[in-house]
Amino acid sequence: MIEWQRVKELRHEIGAEAFDQVIVLFLAELDETEAQLQAATTAPELRHTLHTLKGIGLNLGFTEIAQLCQTLETRAEQGETDLPLAQVSAVLAQSRAAFVKDLPALGSAE
Repeated sequence: MIEWQRVKELRHEIGAEAFDQVIVLFLAELDETEAQLQAATTAPELRHTLHTLKGIGLNLGFTEIAQLCQTLETRAEQGETDLPLAQVSAVLAQSRAAFVKDLPALGSAE
């Protein structure tokens, strides 16, 4: 669900001091983007929002949500609008919970 190696790379890229602030920003952006996704009604809106959510997920190592968003983004590109957004919300909630739960261990491992 979480690719911890990617999280470690992010921490290394931005530095340990800024890492916590960046994580807070990414998590807030996840919430904002999920709300936009739930409000999207057209295929282009869905595609754009899924693409954004996928990118945030990849930055945070949320592999499962990134893969799901990629699949749904492709469907939206083909004009579909009846997408399983509840599934996106469920996977996102599970990923976020796992991330927040296990993130403190990242600091103690280094």
